[in-house]
Amino acid sequence: MKKIKLGGMFLLALVIGLSSCNKSKKAEATTPAETPNVRIQLAGEREVEQIYEITATVQPETKNSIAPSTPGRIRDILVEVGQTVSKGQKLVQMDVANLSNLETQIDNQKRIYKRVQELFNVGGASQQELDNAKMQLDVAQTNLKNLTENTFLLSPISGVITARNYDDGDMYSGQMPVLTVMTINPVKILINVSESYYSQIKMGMPVNVKFDVFEDQNFQGKVSLIYPTIDERTRTFAVEVKLSNSNNKVRPGMFARVNMEFGKAKRVVVSDKAIVKQAGSGAKFVYVYADGKVQYKQVEVGRRVDADYEILSGLSVGEQVVIAGQAKLNDGAAVNVIK
Repeated sequence: MKKIKLGGMFLLALVIGLSSCNKSKKAEATTPAETPNVRIQLAGEREVEQIYEITATVQPETKNSIAPSTPGRIRDILVEVGQTVSKGQKLVQMDVANLSNLETQIDNQKRIYKRVQELFNVGGASQQELDNAKMQLDVAQTNLKNLTENTFLLSPISGVITARNYDDGDMYSGQMPVLTVMTINPVKILINVSESYYSQIKMGMPVNVKFDVFEDQNFQGKVSLIYPTIDERTRTFAVEVKLSNSNNKVRPGMFARVNMEFGKAKRVVVSDKAIVKQAGSGAKFVYVYADGKVQYKQVEVGRRVDADYEILSGLSVGEQVVIAGQAKLNDGAAVNVIK
């Protein structure tokens, strides 16, 4: 009898408990969501220096590959990587065996021509025989000139040896040059500039150049070439910047930041607190407040100016932007504005 009473009491407690849980859940479901509080600020306007930064890689002014026109054995490489060379300086000597043979052949051809010429003068040889002897001598001399150029390899420029791909005694295969020589004073930087700046870029225009490897140092360059066409895919045009490098401090391959200044212009600005970065994409947004609600708007951000950001597009002067409380917002959300 006691067991039956205890069982009944347990069932009654279970029913009461379930009923209480259901009422609690209904109460939670009907509780309205709390309206988030935000602080807002007007988008302002101020003069901002128009500095356009482009990143690029340093290139030599000129680059030449040193190699013979035909395969052959390398007798002697006369310079080392890092060595400064002058235009016309002998850099490589190839095997001279063929050169010696050809020089002997030319000496014989000169004697033949002289003998035919003497015979022609006394009527012992025809004009055709004289012409043939002269032609053979000319061909041999041309071959000697070409072979000499491919035996003694000279530097076509003044510069620095930047690569050596063979050792003395190696067989030149034609796959890689024997040496590479570069002119690195000055150096050049090829940048791709937005077509919106095309009318503002001028020949000789000064530019500031910075290198990550040389912190807090500014280098001065000048626009040396403006390419005349626009890339229809990227909407950019190429500009070449020359940079004096008398101490050879700047090296080809270095990462450069080129800054071009275009004076000042009035721009929309907002507090840096208003900018919301979208995770994963790098896109930037602001929440714009109007009539008790916020709208999520993408903006194009320019330079940072003190505690503000320059807004290039997506926002107008006088619009109200959220500067605090963005974490709980979504597009179209109702908000309370607090001071």
